[in-house]
Amino acid sequence: MMKSGIQSVCHKHNITIISPDTSPRDTGIEEDDSWDVGTGAGFYVDAVTKKWKNHFQMYSYITEELIDVIDLNFDVTASRGIFGHSMGGHGALVIGLKSQLFNSISAFSPICNPIQVPWGQKAFKEYLGEDKELWKQYDASILTKNYTGKSMEILVDQGCSDNFLHQLKPHSLIERSTPGSKLSFNIRMHAGYDHSYYFVSTFLKDHVKHHLKMLS
Repeated sequence: MMKSGIQSVCHKHNITIISPDTSPRDTGIEEDDSWDVGTGAGFYVDAVTKKWKNHFQMYSYITEELIDVIDLNFDVTASRGIFGHSMGGHGALVIGLKSQLFNSISAFSPICNPIQVPWGQKAFKEYLGEDKELWKQYDASILTKNYTGKSMEILVDQGCSDNFLHQLKPHSLIERSTPGSKLSFNIRMHAGYDHSYYFVSTFLKDHVKHHLKMLS
């Protein structure tokens, strides 16, 4: 995000972007070499399993602690949006839909139906145990189906050459939307783009503009 030049857009429109970490660090928890569970991969859930629950409370961190820290220490308004990439895109969708604390939502290459793909199944089993009803509380496609909050358009950008596309399932958001839902999705599929920084940096300004439109 720093290399994308987004700072100039933020300065022009007087907005603040907060970039929280993706997990707790230096917790003392014994971990293996997995890159998709543990340090760096908190999946934005509140863990309930014995190994992780004392530290990995990422949903509450974003919706409670982080918001309080920002509100108390910075000159910001209560009008806020949320966005992210990949696991962070999953987090943005889930936190935005579940908490209803945000006035706008967008995502890059999000994991939209984690209970149906290996990435999500592995992480949810680690953090949430075997209770698959609890898993559903952190699945954006299911939250979409059950959404009763304010009317909102959600922007999702996805690269067609993404090696992880089978894990992401962006169209599950539309497939699970109920008729007459207050949610609408602008899912943009981009030929030639993959899962990388270059994809995010190319369309990041579009996301800022999306949030400005929804927040104004």
